[in-house]
Amino acid sequence: MGSAFAPASMAVLPNSTTCDTLYDHHKYARVFMPLFYCVVFSVGLLGNGLALHVIRVNLKKMNSTTLYSLNLVISDILFTLCLPLRILYYAQGFNWSLGEVLCKISGLVFYINTYAGVNFMTCLSVDRFIAVVLPLRFAKFRKVTNVRYICIGVWLLVLMQTLPLLGMELTNKEPQNFTTCMEYPNFEKVDNIATMLIGAVFLGFIIPVVTILVCYSFLISKLHLTAKKNHLTEKSGRSRKAIGVICCVSVVFVICYSPYHIDILQYMIRKLVSDPDCADLTAFQVSLHITVCLMNFNSCLDPFIYFFACKGYKRKLLKLLKRQVSISFSSAVRTSPEGSSKDFIEGNKMQPNSERLMERKSHEHDQSKELRKNDRTYMSERTSFTINSS
Repeated sequence: MGSAFAPASMAVLPNSTTCDTLYDHHKYARVFMPLFYCVVFSVGLLGNGLALHVIRVNLKKMNSTTLYSLNLVISDILFTLCLPLRILYYAQGFNWSLGEVLCKISGLVFYINTYAGVNFMTCLSVDRFIAVVLPLRFAKFRKVTNVRYICIGVWLLVLMQTLPLLGMELTNKEPQNFTTCMEYPNFEKVDNIATMLIGAVFLGFIIPVVTILVCYSFLISKLHLTAKKNHLTEKSGRSRKAIGVICCVSVVFVICYSPYHIDILQYMIRKLVSDPDCADLTAFQVSLHITVCLMNFNSCLDPFIYFFACKGYKRKLLKLLKRQVSISFSSAVRTSPEGSSKDFIEGNKMQPNSERLMERKSHEHDQSKELRKNDRTYMSERTSFTINSS
């Protein structure tokens, strides 16, 4: 909930007031949230798994873009792998029955990979900006050796930002006799929580989103000017496709991540100015659950971006889909009363074989006729030569 950037030393204030309406929406949430996260888990794991396979095949041609993409895909996969525990938690109506340790581990993995994804998307935008706009001046930042160090630095930075969660109690026993895990009201008793979360929003969202938008704006401008100067590039449509992919990435990032961070920012500012009551806290809690869902939806949208941006990914996916359609069609023929799939396949095999055999026989027959004709001509000429010599 944005608290991933809180420092390790926190003074805990006594929880003087209680609010009993924070989880009144659990009847709806226990149905819709597990369904939503099941879709995110399935699409995200399959799509990013395929992306990992495509990138792994091209590891021999490793460059800066491939390396950043590999780390982004790994962060998405690790994120989706921690979703089953959250699905179980939401299905039980915000009741965590797995203990404090697993709550901390799942929360740590959840936030590490969420913000690792944000940082690697930012690195990709800077990498593309350098490659197109400043290819000579900052070329050293695109060397694979340097990019490896940058990726390690990103993981360490996110890890340091999220490790303070291990020093906090993330579960809380509610008055209605259920235990919550990684919910914002559990952090209400932390001193200076509003200031820390405002800083977290700037560090984890505002700086990355401004960087991404600035880099991609320059990139679009450069591609547009290049297409105007080179008519062949303009006719090929490559610049338009690249601009479309860039716009798509930017829009997805802004739409998925903005509501959650804006929600936190506005509430924390209100918290600094005034003292929100129970109704305000309840509304904020419900909005957090909705905006967190939207933010997590990004992990299963990335594969669709790969589909349009990466030829290898698109080709591999279409190949798998064609194979699946072929298997389904064979299954349908096998269950058909008019014939078995085996007969169908053997018929298909026999037909081209018989056609090739007929063509071969026809060709051999023509060759034989031509040979006999040549022999007759040769014998006739030989006879004529003998007679004339005599």
